[in-house]
Amino acid sequence: MDLYVLYEHAAGYSLFRVKEFEDVGALLPQVEASVTDFGKFSSVVKLVGFTPFKTAVVALENINSISEGVLPDELKLFLETYLPQSSKKGKVTLGLIEPKLASAITEALNTKCLHTGVVPEITRGIRAHFHNLVKGFTLQTSGKAQLGLGHSYSRAKVKFNVNRVDNMIIQSIALLDQLDKDINTFSMRIKEWYSYHFPELVKVVTDNYMYARAVQLIKNRKELSEENLPELEELVQDASKAELILKLARCSMGMDISTLDLANIELFAQRVVSLAEYRKSTSHYLNNKMDAIAPNLGTVIGDQIGARLISHAGSLTNLAKYPSSTLQILGAEKALFRALRTRSNTPKYGLLFHSTYIGRALPQHKGRISRYIASKCSIAARLDCFSDLPSKIYGTKLKQQIEDRLSFLKGGEKPATNISVMEEALAEVSVEAEKKKNKKKKKKKKSSVNGVNGNAENGEAETPKAKKRKSVAPEPENGEAENGNAEVSPKKKKKKSKVAAE
Repeated sequence: MDLYVLYEHAAGYSLFRVKEFEDVGALLPQVEASVTDFGKFSSVVKLVGFTPFKTAVVALENINSISEGVLPDELKLFLETYLPQSSKKGKVTLGLIEPKLASAITEALNTKCLHTGVVPEITRGIRAHFHNLVKGFTLQTSGKAQLGLGHSYSRAKVKFNVNRVDNMIIQSIALLDQLDKDINTFSMRIKEWYSYHFPELVKVVTDNYMYARAVQLIKNRKELSEENLPELEELVQDASKAELILKLARCSMGMDISTLDLANIELFAQRVVSLAEYRKSTSHYLNNKMDAIAPNLGTVIGDQIGARLISHAGSLTNLAKYPSSTLQILGAEKALFRALRTRSNTPKYGLLFHSTYIGRALPQHKGRISRYIASKCSIAARLDCFSDLPSKIYGTKLKQQIEDRLSFLKGGEKPATNISVMEEALAEVSVEAEKKKNKKKKKKKKSSVNGVNGNAENGEAETPKAKKRKSVAPEPENGEAENGNAEVSPKKKKKKSKVAAE
């Protein structure tokens, strides 16, 4: 059996023949050791053919096709030219690295392909000594070709990344989680710090953001008076609480505090307040992104849980490809594998546990409703990922189905079937799409009418100017002046004759 190894370089395709393949395969450790030595390696491998890429664009097209497992036309022509066909005397095997490309070559050329065994080691040696195996090729030109193709390939991948839109959702939900941890940590620190001076405030104001703002307002508890009561009521949003804080400040057990320490506490409270406000703006940004990218998923399960599902899956496309059974336990992988290892009950839910539906269901129905929620979330993710016109109508219908299922499990009426609900949603979506088209047509008509009116107004404004230009004629020549005098003179004569008659 003859073994030929295909090597795809940034400069072009090359085909090498491996001498004494059976002996080389049996001595795999020796091959691994001889890869670094060009003298030994050149005795094993011989160049059969090399064809360079004509342009960088052709190289990029070929590498994109190979990465997707598609056989390019240039590679097919190259293999038909240099790779011998199998015969009765000897069978030919083609070695390469890409398994997907191997299956494509086998289908197209009916050639046996191999990507395991000794092939990876031989390819590693070819990669290391490629500039010595091909004539007229240097290490510098090889590096330039690899660098240029690598940059163009990476640029194309970043430019045409199908997941580039939902990357913002993934980053924003990760930022929200980090901000929550930081705000909780800093709030614990400021409560512990300010409690030396006013320990009773912690029991009255429990919210972290409100506590930090209260620290900013109160500052030194001895200086708190009834003049600050309206501001304190506005902050706490409870008159009785504000009066209680004022009363506790007068008889507090806390120690006195210096102005320098108080200034540091106030500065730290300001930082906590700014972090909490930034967290609110980030949450608003996430809601807007979910409305634009995954409106149905956000409507069904909530914006934050939907964003966490997208982040855990890696992208909206990956989430849409998951079955509902996988989506149901997404986020509970450790519990799943622990249950499989110990042969105990598998988890019923993962990230879906944070939704309000699970908490509202009865204990014996939590598993059923979690599976039902997962199926609806899977439908919503696929609609958001693959639909051309994003709309919340499907998400609203799916959410209503979950509500109906909850009431049915509690003993209510039987909910409508999924087919009827989806038909209603489809009819509403088509109506909404027609309305949008009509609005666009009206806008186009208005713009065209405005354009015509504008042109008409410009024409009316220009016509009197043209008349004025005609009336104010340029200075005439001699012949024209004589004609003008001849036309004017009869008028003067008529006037004289009228006067004489009188």
